[in-house]
Amino acid sequence: MFRGRRHKNRAACAAPADLPARVGEGSRGFLLSQRIKTWALELGFDRAGICDTDLTTHEAHLLRWLDQGRHGEMDYMARHGTRRSRPEALVPGTLRIISVRMAYWPPQTRDAGSVLHDSESAFITRYALGRDYHKVMRKRLQTLAERIESVTGPFGYRAFVDSAPVLEKALAEKAGLGWIGKHTNLLSRHHGSWYFLGELYTDLPLPLDTPERSHCGRCRACLDACPTGAIVAPYELDARRCISYLTIEHPGSIPEPLRPLMGNRIYGCDDCQRVCPWNRRAKVAVEPDFRARHGLDDVSLVTLFHWDEPTFLRLTEGSVIRRIGHERWLRNLAVGLGNARPSPTIREALMKQLEHPSTWVREHVRWALDRQGQ
Repeated sequence: MFRGRRHKNRAACAAPADLPARVGEGSRGFLLSQRIKTWALELGFDRAGICDTDLTTHEAHLLRWLDQGRHGEMDYMARHGTRRSRPEALVPGTLRIISVRMAYWPPQTRDAGSVLHDSESAFITRYALGRDYHKVMRKRLQTLAERIESVTGPFGYRAFVDSAPVLEKALAEKAGLGWIGKHTNLLSRHHGSWYFLGELYTDLPLPLDTPERSHCGRCRACLDACPTGAIVAPYELDARRCISYLTIEHPGSIPEPLRPLMGNRIYGCDDCQRVCPWNRRAKVAVEPDFRARHGLDDVSLVTLFHWDEPTFLRLTEGSVIRRIGHERWLRNLAVGLGNARPSPTIREALMKQLEHPSTWVREHVRWALDRQGQ
């Protein structure tokens, strides 16, 4: 069922003469689609596109990926079955998906490369340095739906921002926002890959946009740059080896062979995107909420490791980082400290957590102390 359907007096919402309440794929449908894209830009999105619900090819890829177990502990990927790849099954009545993107690369931050080369600093994926994007984008999508409704009258829609079983990259590709690169992220020739995606599932029979073809060519920079070899082949990611998965999604103990490869990456990993040639054209975010907060773009591992749980909760309020909880936060930091250049300051910080209530934390602290030569 659609959520977000707004019931208003149809007479009060009557569309102008050039745009009847129910539009099709003719010239009037084209007019509405152009208006939708203009409104999306006005709301801060970089681009919007429209596609249908047929994801047959992507569904086959998804099912192979699940059969190979490459989703790791993300059981929800399998639990939702084909509802992820069949929008009309997730939201009955869906005819079209309006896909949007919004740049998130935060301005005026410490160079990511310099952070990664400083073993005592903490690297946090660029998308997590600012406020939680889910609320920011969902609110804008709701506003977009209301603008559409102001000219069409009530219609069925649901907004998604990484909040349901949705193949957002596949939908964005079909809607012409870019192509899925060899690293499995969505790429644009004009804006690279540093952006968030969101969707409006709708029952409006809008005209379709044309998908963009791949422009990866023979490049394999992303495969060669992956610290853990998680990109096992072009367009194939084994999440079980991916640092983003290990630091965010993975519960429990991080496999020991992978810990030294993680370096100082304590929340996510951007390596495959940093080396992509198309990101030379990447656009800096204009959304103020995506600016780095609390100096997290330039902070030491030891400083973050000293955060107790109340401090962690206070300083990550409104951030996606808060979702991993304090326990995983300390676990990840312990790995980073184990990979840092040996120092008495690091060993002292680790020793203070040797009796932590969490078995995860204690295990990773002991490993880190061994690496530090303690």
